[in-house]
Order: sequence, then structure tokens, then C-alpha cells
Amino acid sequence: MAVWYPRPYHPMMIEHALDHPRCALWAGMGMGKSSTILALLDGLSLAGEDGPTLVIGPKRVARDVWPKEAAKWDNFCHFRVQPIIGSATERAAALRVPADIWTINYDNIPWLVQQLGVGNCPFQNIVADESIKLKSFRTRQGGVRAKALASIAFHKNVRRWINLTGAPAPNGLKDLWGQTWFIDQGKRLGHSYSAFEERWFGFKRVQDAINRHHTHVQPIILPHAQAEIEGLLQDVCLTVDPKDWFDLREPIVRRVEVELHGDAWARYREMERNMFTEIEGHEIEAFAAAGKTIKCLSLASGATYVGENNDSWVVTHDEKIEALESIVNEAGGGQVLVAYFFRSTLARMLKAFPGSVDLSTVEGMDRFQAGQAQIGFGHPASMGHGVDGLQEHCHIAVFADQWWDFDQRDQFIARVGPVRQHQAGHDRPVFIYDIVGKDTVDELVLERHATKRSVQDILLDAMKRKK
Repeated sequence: MAVWYPRPYHPMMIEHALDHPRCALWAGMGMGKSSTILALLDGLSLAGEDGPTLVIGPKRVARDVWPKEAAKWDNFCHFRVQPIIGSATERAAALRVPADIWTINYDNIPWLVQQLGVGNCPFQNIVADESIKLKSFRTRQGGVRAKALASIAFHKNVRRWINLTGAPAPNGLKDLWGQTWFIDQGKRLGHSYSAFEERWFGFKRVQDAINRHHTHVQPIILPHAQAEIEGLLQDVCLTVDPKDWFDLREPIVRRVEVELHGDAWARYREMERNMFTEIEGHEIEAFAAAGKTIKCLSLASGATYVGENNDSWVVTHDEKIEALESIVNEAGGGQVLVAYFFRSTLARMLKAFPGSVDLSTVEGMDRFQAGQAQIGFGHPASMGHGVDGLQEHCHIAVFADQWWDFDQRDQFIARVGPVRQHQAGHDRPVFIYDIVGKDTVDELVLERHATKRSVQDILLDAMKRKK
């Protein structure tokens, strides 16, 4: 267990949240939003303002990220973090467990409000992680989850409300109204969405590009909207820009851990045990065992190949898809270049992310280079030397699968790396995300990349540690 030391920008974030009980912290993934909130809660507790906290986020974030973040640091391990995840029976039982912080996914908010009962809310602090999911809130219509949350947002017991996101307006300024309502009940941007629209947005009639006798109506943002909205939100919203705090000459590398559960974990462990048994008995066959790591790597990514020709697969989990969804959300509409090594990963993720493209096709590559697709999936073996033009719109690379070949990884990163960004005239950080199955061969692959040791040595050492 390590001691958490704040980065230079963390005190600024904590001070903002202390000075503004209802506020927003806009900072990208990897900037330490979770640990910042834990440090804030720790300080409040020392000041005698301790009280139950509710953290809302996507399922994976609620189930894994927050409990792990608290357990990882010696400063915060005293916090009892209880996820409210699972079946209705399991959620009800979790809600009765004594804790300091409860975490729940957005989909279960209506259930939680019903469980609490009309007019009841025991939480003193509420944190909306990835608050972009509140953008659909409307006072009269809109999303069911956000409306349920709105019923407790301004309860007398709720002293603090904090929105966390790295991309508050990925689809434009209209995304801001729903999120901001939970901070001030519409005082800044309008008490209703229609009032917000009427004040800063409008329509104009545009002549058809082909037939000049035809026209159509096009929505527009009024000229004064951007500056006025920014001015109104300036006091309660704090932006932390990575380029202000990091050396842009080096990529910012972040590891995103996912945890396998239930049958998925049992299947993985069974395959891994067989692999390690062979290594223990016949060390000279370590390279043969390395071939078995392919099965483990595919299981860590969520599927395993079946059939005589390995031409089909069985899905075991979607943890990495959920992790990629969080990264894409944090990208705020920015392009994301995703590396895959298994055909199953490509097929599953193309299905999970409508509008994404396969960069092995001419059409997919052309659309991604032109900035017409937010997510592009590429195999590192075919994305090395000679592939250019990706850096114009993209500075985020994600490894959804892990693989032993370091050169392929290095060349894949170079497609959008700092040198390419500089060549394109962009002054922005490059983010590299590794989605890693916890306690799986994924971790051994990254160890291989970090140390350049042989696959055989890495596997033998891993076998000894597990033994």
C-alpha cells in the first residue's frame, strides 16, 4: 500500500470543492479525480463534517474503480466503500451494510430513490462521476434516471454535490444545462431547458447546396452564447487541463484495470493453471507454454476461440468494452485510436460502438483520417510504418488487447505520438491507455514491455510467484 501525494493541481481542485459545496471539476481521465474526492472527504472528516457519501457512476466505475482507489492508498484505506451492485436482493443487502461511501451505477438510481422512500435521503455528499450522463435531465421530460436523481439532489441533508467529468460538452453547449441544474437548480443557465434554448440558441434558413430553390432550417448557436455561458459557470466549474501540468514531449500513459468476475474468472484461472503446470514440470517448454498465453490473453479480453479451426468464439465478459466506453466518454467527442489483437475483440467492439470504423478497410481509414469517425480499430501489425494522417484529429490511443510484441506497440503509438502531434502543429498531450485484466497475463505483457525481458523469463518468474 502506498501513500498518496497530491500533484501540484490537486490542492487547487480540493480548495475549489471546499469553497463551492455544489460545483463541477472538469479534469480528464488520469488526472486523479477519484483520489482528489477521497482527499476532500478525508479533510471534511477531520474538520468534523463527516457524513455518508453517495458516488454515482457507470457500472464498472461504481463496482471496481472507487473501492480499489480507496484501498490502494494508505491515506484513504480507512474509508469503508460499499458498492450497491447486482440483483435487487444484493443491492438491498449492500445498502444495509455500514459504510462511509456507497457507490451505485446510474441505471439503478430509480431503484435507490424508491428504496429510500419519498422525502428521504441520508447522504450528505453526492458525487456524480462522469456527469455527462446527466445531460438528458429536463424538469418536465427527459431521462428517467436523471429525474429520479433530481428528486433527492436538493434534499435538506445533501450539503455537497460535485460533478466529475473530463468532457462536459462533447456534443456542444446544450450538454451543459442538465448537468448544471444539479448544481444550482437552473439559476445560472435557466430554470427550464426551453428557457436555456430560447436564450442562447436559434435557427436559420439555409439554401440547399444542390437545389437553390429549396431551403431547410438549421439550428445555430447565437454569437454571444459561448462567452455568456462560460462567464455564468466560471465560479462553480474548474477546468484542469493536462497540457498545463505535464511535459507534452512524452505520452501520458494510464493503466485502466478491469476485474474478471464469476464464470469469467473461473474459466481464466482454469486455463492459467494448465499453462503454469506445464511450465513447472517442463521449464524447457516455456516457449510452448507462451503459446498458451494466447488463450489467457483472449479470455482476459472477454472471449475464447472454439471449434477445430478457431473460427468462432464464446463471449465470457464485457469488462473491457465498459472500460473503453468510459475512456471514449472522457474523450469528449475527440478521436480514439484503439489497438486490438483478436478478431473477437474487433467484432464485439464494432458492434458495441455504432459509428466506429475498422481501419483495415480503405473506407474506414479514410473516414478516420478525415475526422468523420470518433473510434477507429486497428491491428498494430498493420498500423506501423507507412500509416500516416491519423494525428490530425487524434491524440488518444488505447490498447484493448495486450500482446508481447513491443515493436508493434511502439509503432502503433507513434502514429499519434508527440512527434506526429508536433509535425501537425498541435500543442496537446498524447494519452495512452492500457486496458488490463487484473491478475491476468495482461500484466505480464506490460512487464515484458517495461523490462524487455524474454517471454520465457517473464512466464517462469510469474509461475514462481504464484507457486
